[in-house]
Amino acid sequence: MNVIARPNGGGFALQPNSMSEAMEMAQMLASSQMVPQAYQQKPQDTLVAMMMGAELGLNPIQALQNIAVINGKPAIYGDALLALVQSHSAFGGHEESFDDASMAATCTVWRKGDAKPHTVTFSQADAERAKLWGKAGPWQTYPKRMLMWRARGYALRDKFADALGGLITVEEAQDIPTEREINPAQQQPARPALEHYPVDSFNANFPKWRDAIEAGKRTPEQIINMVSSKAELSEEQKQQILEVAA
Repeated sequence: MNVIARPNGGGFALQPNSMSEAMEMAQMLASSQMVPQAYQQKPQDTLVAMMMGAELGLNPIQALQNIAVINGKPAIYGDALLALVQSHSAFGGHEESFDDASMAATCTVWRKGDAKPHTVTFSQADAERAKLWGKAGPWQTYPKRMLMWRARGYALRDKFADALGGLITVEEAQDIPTEREINPAQQQPARPALEHYPVDSFNANFPKWRDAIEAGKRTPEQIINMVSSKAELSEEQKQQILEVAA
């Protein structure tokens, strides 16, 4: 039986005793070529996978080998999902079958204490409704296996949510569309470039601007900001306004 060994099941399985030890182990494992590529040189992701694995009873190496991050969410491989459930104290057995005539996979799981077993069927028709059938990748190369994993995943998650900590299978996570921003911030249109303030208009308006500054009604900066909202002043024009206060 393909049961994932628990940390207390013997063997060489280091377990950190503090956050500093866990981070040190994550950095060491992330620097190794023996962990999945998704975790290499990513100690933060490695640490999160280790922490989630610890909640499921997996040692750090088992967690990194069996937990993957798909679209930003942790998931577990289908065979590892079954192994975790098989090692649960309430596991009473399971049975899987496939009907070639209807192209339907069925998984039945027994949980100790329940009055009857729980059965889930996932067929080609279900995959077609979910727009999975014929999808590029495993759905084309291993369609029966994908149907079986989907039936297994639903059945085990229905009855052993406490053993799986909310994880879904990697195969199911890969079929979930990539999240996108529903209401993306609209990019503000670029402000059109202002034309230069005409020299004749500047000469005509400058006397009244000068009077307002000298009377204390406006500052040179206020005049410049007001005019610049309509047209672009040259450096010489700005300097001329500033010199009124001087």
